[in-house]
Amino acid sequence: MPMQTPSPGDWHPWDIKAALGKKGYSMTRVGLENGYHKVSPFDALRKSWPAMERIIANIIGVEPWVIWPSRYDEFHQPLRKRQRSSSRNIRHPQS
Repeated sequence: MPMQTPSPGDWHPWDIKAALGKKGYSMTRVGLENGYHKVSPFDALRKSWPAMERIIANIIGVEPWVIWPSRYDEFHQPLRKRQRSSSRNIRHPQS
């Protein structure tokens, strides 16, 4: 599976893997030692997952918003995905 280009400011997935490797961890080890499936940490490289981001960041020794600034607001809270517009669910009378 090819790596996606990270959002501007976010660490590249290979940089995250290298930082984990320098601490003696693989992505597989991160998952298994934290009660997840061995490939679960890879999901955090592609999409927002605050719990896994925190685990990875703790191992590396930085805050998650340092690694993924595009996923956090100015108060260091995880950004929520925008909800779909409720107008899509409104049924309009047929003319």
